[in-house]
Amino acid sequence: MSEEEGKDERGFTVIDRRGTRETREEEAPARPSAGAPPRGAAADRAGARPGAEIPEIDFATFVLSLGTSAFYHLGLAPDPAGEGAPERNLLLARQTIDTIEMLAIKTRGNLDREEAQLLESLLYELRMRFVESSRKTGADA
Repeated sequence: MSEEEGKDERGFTVIDRRGTRETREEEAPARPSAGAPPRGAAADRAGARPGAEIPEIDFATFVLSLGTSAFYHLGLAPDPAGEGAPERNLLLARQTIDTIEMLAIKTRGNLDREEAQLLESLLYELRMRFVESSRKTGADA
C-alpha cells in the first residue's frame, strides 16, 4: 500500500456566491450581535468573565476610550492591570491625541452637539496635560 492510499482523503468544497443576493439562513455564518459578550476562547483572550455585560459601543464611548489611553500614556491614569504606576510615553500619547484630532476633523459637521463638545473638551484637556507632561519630562532630564 502506498503512502497516498493510506491517507484519509478529506476535501472541501468552495462555493462562489459572489453576485448572488440570497443566502440561506443555515448557510450564513452565525455572527454575535454587537453588544454580545465574547464567548469561549474569545472571552478568555478579552479578559471577560462569563456572563459579564459589555457596554454597547457608541461614538462617545470610543472617543473616551482613546482619551483614557492618552491619559495613561501621559502617566495620569492608573495601570489597568493594577501593576503599579503607568510609565509615561509621550510619543504614544501624542499619537493618540493626533488620532482624536483626526476624528474631530473628519467627523466635523456629522456629530450632534454633545459629541462635538466631547471631542472639543477632551482635546483641550489632553493638549494641556501633554504640554504639562512635556515640561516635567524636560525638567527631569
